[in-house]
Amino acid sequence: MKRFLAYSRGRLSAFGYAFRGAYDLLRNHAPSKIHMAAFVAMFALSWVLDFPLWKWVAFFICSGMVLAAEALNTAVEYVVDLVSPEYNILAGKAKDVAAGAVLFTAVFSGLVAILLVVDALL
Repeated sequence: MKRFLAYSRGRLSAFGYAFRGAYDLLRNHAPSKIHMAAFVAMFALSWVLDFPLWKWVAFFICSGMVLAAEALNTAVEYVVDLVSPEYNILAGKAKDVAAGAVLFTAVFSGLVAILLVVDALL
């Protein structure tokens, strides 16, 4: 039983690290604030349009993917800045590719949002 409690405490502390990282992302990074503003706006529009369950699922999957991509991009930027504080072409490419991943998820999630709204309006 003691081993189980010790294990459980360790797992719970991992959630603390995750919440701290999410807080840092949402508090200190302008792009994540933009994504959250888009999320809130789309949430309100989805509510007004009375989306069926399958549209809510698509909305939450896309929103989660965009925020996860933004978090991974931020993590890449932190690590690259740590290991390469001076300019390095490969460091720049790593940051650009990570930012490209966010761009892909945001654009395709935006397209999904447009399709969901247009479908609801027609």
